[in-house]
Amino acid sequence: MAVDAVLFDLDGVIVDSEPVWEEVRRAYVAAHGGTWQPDTQRRLMGMSTGEWADYLSGELGVTRTARQVADEVVEEMTRRYAQHVPLIDDADRVVRRLAARWRLGLASSSPTRLIAAALDATGLADAFGATLSTEETERGKPAPDVWLAVTARMGVDPARCVAVEDSSNGVRSAAAAGCRVVAVPHGSYPLDPDAEALAAVLLPSIDLLTPELVARLG
Repeated sequence: MAVDAVLFDLDGVIVDSEPVWEEVRRAYVAAHGGTWQPDTQRRLMGMSTGEWADYLSGELGVTRTARQVADEVVEEMTRRYAQHVPLIDDADRVVRRLAARWRLGLASSSPTRLIAAALDATGLADAFGATLSTEETERGKPAPDVWLAVTARMGVDPARCVAVEDSSNGVRSAAAAGCRVVAVPHGSYPLDPDAEALAAVLLPSIDLLTPELVARLG
């Protein structure tokens, strides 16, 4: 079956923002009476804004409402992005290389305004035919909602798409949508064994994602 489109996650695939998210949310939890747990970052990866805000407020004991948590953490992330968007080496060239051959979509757990800021800063806003945040879907990753919504907007069958992800919840999400998944895990956040088993291809870095590799997945 041919590949009709390539779908990207944003955080950890195009921008190295997972360490920034962890730093910002760790500091926020500590400043507002909560307790960061050893597995917190892994659990948060892939959650929608509403889901992680509820988790910080309810499960970690932060003394702020979920709405306040979301607003204040995203505001700090926006401030960080205004100073510097940490583009992963060669990610922009990989995106452009694939865009020359396939339609591209973006399915991200970042808030819509951070997606826009990251794509504008990296010059990739025009590369994607459809972009979607899990803010706009009922459930975040590992549910498949955001991938299904992006493919619906693009008018393509998820089974004819290749999805590029870095996190365990992201891989689970894309696989549940029916996509063939290329996993490029962050060195600090390795995949869980079950997520690794769902990936069609496991790459150590994004620059190894070539048109030839994508075509072979078809």
